[in-house]
Amino acid sequence: MKKLALIGECMIELNGEPFGNMRQTYGGDTLNTATYVARVCLPNQIEVSYVSALGQDKLSQGMIEHWQADGINTDLVLRDENRSAGLYLIQLDKSGERTFLYWRNQSAARYLLQHPNYPNVLEKLKSVDMIYLSGISLAILPENDRTLLIEQLRELKKSGVEIAFDSNYRPKLWDNAQQAQDCYNALLPLVDIALVTFDDEEMLWADSDEQATITRLSSFNIPKIIVKQGSLGATICENSKQTFVPTIPVKNVVDTTSAGDSFNAGFLAGYLQGKSLEICCQQGNQVAGIVIQHKGAIIEQSATEYLRKAFN
Repeated sequence: MKKLALIGECMIELNGEPFGNMRQTYGGDTLNTATYVARVCLPNQIEVSYVSALGQDKLSQGMIEHWQADGINTDLVLRDENRSAGLYLIQLDKSGERTFLYWRNQSAARYLLQHPNYPNVLEKLKSVDMIYLSGISLAILPENDRTLLIEQLRELKKSGVEIAFDSNYRPKLWDNAQQAQDCYNALLPLVDIALVTFDDEEMLWADSDEQATITRLSSFNIPKIIVKQGSLGATICENSKQTFVPTIPVKNVVDTTSAGDSFNAGFLAGYLQGKSLEICCQQGNQVAGIVIQHKGAIIEQSATEYLRKAFN
């Protein structure tokens, strides 16, 4: 059985219209990916572990119970006596596009690496097959902890752990674009699979098109590069060979909140089962196509149940 560990932050989500109907749930880019990987795989195929920190309050406990119900291993989720989960609010426009407001500066996940039990987590990460993280996983950490995490990933890679990374650039989480660029440039030489969204790459690096993104990422000798292009599909670059994988159009788009995260889930589930990168992208498109037809980052289990059978 393959072992996948995902590092990041899950927050309390408020979704809806301000001063109107609001729905409380939870979400976070890497947790969203963890959830959908666990849902589309058979229990004995991939052990999905989430690496984060939460509080000891009822909301934190409730989130952990939900993750466990989805099949996520929570042994690497640390509990903080003094802090709890962050909070974010999603505002949707009529086309399903979203904007976010965050309250996360004192979240437990921000201080993950400073938790007294974090060394135990780090030791357990030596036995996983792959670690997945995002630009948000890095951005929320204090600057010294970002540097430390990258050094730890360097050592884990030396021991044979694959590193998968989604740049997921969010300007408000960084002091400036240069800070994000410097951090990404330090991590990218360690990356085995880059799962990036072109819109983010254009925003951060001023890439003119997906070819510019592929050229830049290839300079880091990343073996597998996947550039997500929204409703169009994704471009794969492996060993200098490029393949474009189109999507199947989705007519009823309700909420694009977790589109990229759920794509990554379908992709990683296929990759860890040894499937071709083209099939992995097709799986990613299928998962994302379902998720964007529902509100919120984490949709009802019933909406994704058939994918487990379809993918296996």
